[in-house]
Amino acid sequence: MVDMHFVDSSNIEAIGYDQAAQELHVRFLSGTEYVYHGVPQEVYDELMAAPSKGSFLNRAIKSNYQYSQK
Repeated sequence: MVDMHFVDSSNIEAIGYDQAAQELHVRFLSGTEYVYHGVPQEVYDELMAAPSKGSFLNRAIKSNYQYSQK
């Protein structure tokens, strides 16, 4: 189980990262959770540092990494 960290966002509730598997877990306020595969540690770090998590997710992650719904 990945540790989820609550974030200040208008549409994302929490974010977690599995470094060994390079999996980014994103849980939205709706309760839906997605796992993005092959995400490097640096991209996760940039996401967590971004002033707008949702904008960064849309711009840098959604179109660049495969995902599955959890």
